[in-house]
Amino acid sequence: MSDPKKPIIVVKRIKKVAGGHHGGAWKIAYADFVTAMMAFFLLMWLLGSTAKGDLAGIAEYFKTPLKVALMGGSGSGDSSSIIKGGGQDLTRASGQVKNGELPAEKKTINLKAAQQEFERAERAKELVKLKELKATIEKAIEVNEKLSKFKNQILLDITTEGLRIQIVDEQNRPMFQSGRAQLEPYTVEILHEIGKTLNEVPNKISISGHTDAAAFGSGGKGYSNWELSADRANASRRELIAGGMESDKIVRVVGLSSAVLFNKDEPMSPVNRRISLIVMNKKAEEAASHDGGTVGVDAESGSEDIQDVIKEGIGAMPGAAPVPAPTFAPAPAPAIHQ
Repeated sequence: MSDPKKPIIVVKRIKKVAGGHHGGAWKIAYADFVTAMMAFFLLMWLLGSTAKGDLAGIAEYFKTPLKVALMGGSGSGDSSSIIKGGGQDLTRASGQVKNGELPAEKKTINLKAAQQEFERAERAKELVKLKELKATIEKAIEVNEKLSKFKNQILLDITTEGLRIQIVDEQNRPMFQSGRAQLEPYTVEILHEIGKTLNEVPNKISISGHTDAAAFGSGGKGYSNWELSADRANASRRELIAGGMESDKIVRVVGLSSAVLFNKDEPMSPVNRRISLIVMNKKAEEAASHDGGTVGVDAESGSEDIQDVIKEGIGAMPGAAPVPAPTFAPAPAPAIHQ
């Protein structure tokens, strides 16, 4: 038994909690919560700004088994996802490709279409230039005293080959001596003035000689309208050069006899006897430089002027072999005026 007189000692143990209400443990929890909320809202923002196709592609990726994904995909070879091992990229429609991934066939078609569009634009520009040249020559004829009196014999029009300048005969004013390739003085003046004007343009020139349908007395066995038309074309070439035109501008000289009549209804008409100068467009120049041929009718040229010429049956003159510069010899007297 204890001694009642001995004092009782009571030990009071106070359990201290670290920090108490002033501790910082709650701050850690709060920071974790804020971080989680920030990640959540960032995820919501990303999902909200992502296309549905991308979301479907991402979902497809997570559907792929991990083992297959590590091997590089589903193994079917149809994975088009931007994520390795993902499924099809649903942001693309069936058959759709990325920029720069056009199939070779489509690239070829696009290049061809672009080339055609470029050529069409070039032809349109060239046609405008030829129209301007036509207006310039018409104005020069009006103001030139030497040419104005012959304006009824100088005909200008646009054909599939370019700007055509035709110098035609009149009944009382022939261009050449009868049945010969000797130019009359007024024809020389016309060719000299035209040569100066055409020398200022970069286009090449084609010259063709034409006669009416009146045949020589010897028929086609000896000297005929074919030789006569070629001789007259070459005589005109020489006068153009004498008038100031550079010789290398002329790329074709042909004699067409009466094969291309100006007035088909009257084969003997004086208007069929003419010299035709063509300021050639680019396409005609290429054709002439390759084989001396002419340009075929371009039904898709889009030029109203050219379409009108085609409808009227004038068009471009038929092809003919180039005629070398001849050595002139006395021609037999014709049976009928040429």
